[in-house]
Order: sequence, then C-alpha cells, then structure tokens
Amino acid sequence: MPTAFKTIYARAAKRKGGEAKLKKLLPPKPDMKALAKLKDDRALAEMAKRVFSAGFVWSVIENKWDGFEAAFLGFEPRKLLHKPDEFWEKLASDKRIVRNPQKIRSVRDNAQFVQDIAAEYGSFGKLLATWPMDDQLGLLDLLAKRGSRLGGNTGQYLIRFLGRDSWIASRDVVLCLRDAGVDISENPTSKRDRQKIQAQMNVWTKESGLPLTHISRICAMSIGQNYDAETLQKAMGGEE
Repeated sequence: MPTAFKTIYARAAKRKGGEAKLKKLLPPKPDMKALAKLKDDRALAEMAKRVFSAGFVWSVIENKWDGFEAAFLGFEPRKLLHKPDEFWEKLASDKRIVRNPQKIRSVRDNAQFVQDIAAEYGSFGKLLATWPMDDQLGLLDLLAKRGSRLGGNTGQYLIRFLGRDSWIASRDVVLCLRDAGVDISENPTSKRDRQKIQAQMNVWTKESGLPLTHISRICAMSIGQNYDAETLQKAMGGEE
C-alpha cells in the first residue's frame, strides 16, 4: 500500500523548517467560481503562452508578451478566425513574437478549439470549472486530442496556470510517487502510469482534504533537491 499522505506532508514540513513555513510556500486555494468566469480570450492567450514556452526559456516569452498580445489581437478567438491566410503568414516574420510557424499556426487552431468548446459549454472556463476533479486525465486527453500542441506537460501547465485545481507530474512529483510505492516509470507517459497517478492523487485528496494543487506542491517539496524558501518563492507559479 502506498505511503499515507500525512507522512509525505510531515517530511515536506521538516525539510522546509516547519509546518508554518511549508504553508507559506503553498499557493492560494484555486477559486473554481472565478475560473468559470474566465474569458475565452484569456484561455487562448494562456494556451499560446504555454505552447510558445514549451522547450523555450519562459522568461523570454514573458518579456515579449506585450508584443504577443498586440500581434495576436488580444487573442480574441472570433477576430482571429476571421483573419485571412495572409495575416498568419505575416506573423512568421513579426519581430514582436517568437517566429515559429508551427506554434503560430497552433494559435489559429486553438482559437477554433476555444470557440467550439464555448459553443458546447458556454465558455472554456466553464469547461475547466465543471470537469470532474477526479478525472484530470480525461480533461488532459481532451486538450491533447482537440487542441493543438496541448498534450503532455503543456496541457498540465495550461490548466494550472489558468487556475484549475490540478496536479502536475513534474520530476519531483513523480519521484515522490515512486518513493511512496506507486508503481510507475521514471517517465510516466503511458496510459497505465497516468491512470495510476490519477488514482493515487484521488486517494491522497480524500485522505488529506487538501486541493490537488497543494498535494502536488507538497509532494515536490518532500523529496529531491531541498531548495530554500526564497528560491522556491521566486519560482512560484505553476511549476512544481
């Protein structure tokens, strides 16, 4: 039987100098009501930010983000979908953004994805807020199948940055799960491994009463490189 979460919590607290200090390193509890009110342009913008950040230095994308917002017309799906091919072709030479043709094309595809989801659920935020909390895998599969370049870690970081309560299978989280006795590989990308992660996260959620975001972060802080509080706070965001 995998390790109880209270044991992992206690280890994380000890590594960070006590429970009080550990709690200060946890992000605010996700607000699912606020998520349901998320505007579709912000959903598309975050999709683009995650896609362009994948395999790239995140700070470069952040520093150029005002240019991205201007180049992609504020990421309004309807505006973008009415633009002709010439508009998209010119973006490939637009110095305000990172000029990656494949990633630029993904914004167009994801604008259609967001609009389709809005037609089905009312908005992309409502999809995220109403999707069952114990089925994150189902949501990630939807992103991978219907979105563009939103599979793997990109999808996990996307829903975290958009504000959904979620776990991220980062290196340290996977290390924690394996150390706890969950039979998954070091690179758990198979359906079997992903299902085991989901199942264990569901168990720990029921056991602890904590949101998935906190469980995921605590797991990461319970093992691996023991970064000090200041370093962790600088890295705060969606990354574990």
